[in-house]
Amino acid sequence: MKIFTLLFLFSAMIFNAQNFKSYQFYTQNGKEINPEKLVKNLAEYDVIFFGELHNNSINHWLQLRITEALYKKANGKITLGAEMFERDNQKQINQYLSGKLDEKQLKDSVRLWSNFATDYKPLLDFAKNNQLKFIATNVPRKYAQQTAKQGLESLNNISPEEKEFIAELPVKVTLETPGYEEMKSMMGAHADVSKAMNFVSAQAIKDATMAESILKNMEAGKMFIHFNGDFHSKEFGGIYWYIQQKDPNLKMAVISIYESENRELAFPEKNFKPTTFNLVVPADMTKTY
Repeated sequence: MKIFTLLFLFSAMIFNAQNFKSYQFYTQNGKEINPEKLVKNLAEYDVIFFGELHNNSINHWLQLRITEALYKKANGKITLGAEMFERDNQKQINQYLSGKLDEKQLKDSVRLWSNFATDYKPLLDFAKNNQLKFIATNVPRKYAQQTAKQGLESLNNISPEEKEFIAELPVKVTLETPGYEEMKSMMGAHADVSKAMNFVSAQAIKDATMAESILKNMEAGKMFIHFNGDFHSKEFGGIYWYIQQKDPNLKMAVISIYESENRELAFPEKNFKPTTFNLVVPADMTKTY
């Protein structure tokens, strides 16, 4: 019995010595912050950008849980929106929220991401069950693809009806926007300048459209929570930057995400520029695709 007890205690010590943390939030200055305090702080903002790595399961789980907590904290006065839904599909999203479309009909009529069922349907259903607005903020992908191939100026030639689904033209594109210089460098040092800028402009039309969508759907006294790929708001760039150009008085928070190989999930110090709050998750966390 004594040997068994000693083995049990030894095993417990080894298990506890291993750090199996699944996530850790940090403030901008690198201090740990627990979810309860995070929610309390986030409740003071007008707009929250919850960045994500699209295939990270813990990231999506936290988006839902933090949204549920903010809904309670704000007494239900929140609006949701996401990059993963495009502006020309808003009608169908509204019909799903009101119960006029079921899940199959939604899938048949909307351009849904492959991981919709596991990662975004829970958020959409939360909005449906609580009678919240859910805004399809992104530009229809065909216009981003057109911009990447033909340049931003090509959008001047689309019909007035189509222009309703994109940000008001002209859209300012500058490499001073955080992240855009990095995007340009992805094309390689010897890439054609015009092609590289078209690549950046395709990102810009997405960011500017999402920014405009958020501003158009903001309501006094309501918080807007937006879900987007981390690159669209990292380093206070992308959507954040475009909104700031239009309304610098809005109080906006960015949650950025970082995958760590370190089991301690320490605050990243290299190649990472922290935002308002920062989520660190294990690099080996289960991926949804």
